[in-house]
Amino acid sequence: MNRVVLVGNITRDVELQKSANGLSYCHFQIAVPRAFTNEEGKRESDFINVTAWRNLADNVAKFVHKGDKVGIVGKIQVRAYENDAKERKFATEIVADEVEFLVTKKEPKAELQPASKEDEDGLPF
Repeated sequence: MNRVVLVGNITRDVELQKSANGLSYCHFQIAVPRAFTNEEGKRESDFINVTAWRNLADNVAKFVHKGDKVGIVGKIQVRAYENDAKERKFATEIVADEVEFLVTKKEPKAELQPASKEDEDGLPF
């Protein structure tokens, strides 16, 4: 089983992109505060990379801004790539299945788009 649930704040504005075959996607990062404080009494955060695809990416890009608090449900994905120096590198990220907009600081840029036909009328067919 590969399931992750996180709550954190967006670290920068989200930019929508298109894949080579035309699918919408966006990469963003959330700061997730740790449950404990460090030696100086400060609460540190972990910075987690997240990717969303298709209509979910469209909605995240429209409604989420730097500083907004979001809830993420997804799965951990590790991918390998080669950098410019021809070194093999690994990236760990969360692929979002759901993004819940918890607290926003700005007005939305546009209306929500349904994630699928099922979302439009509430019927699974």
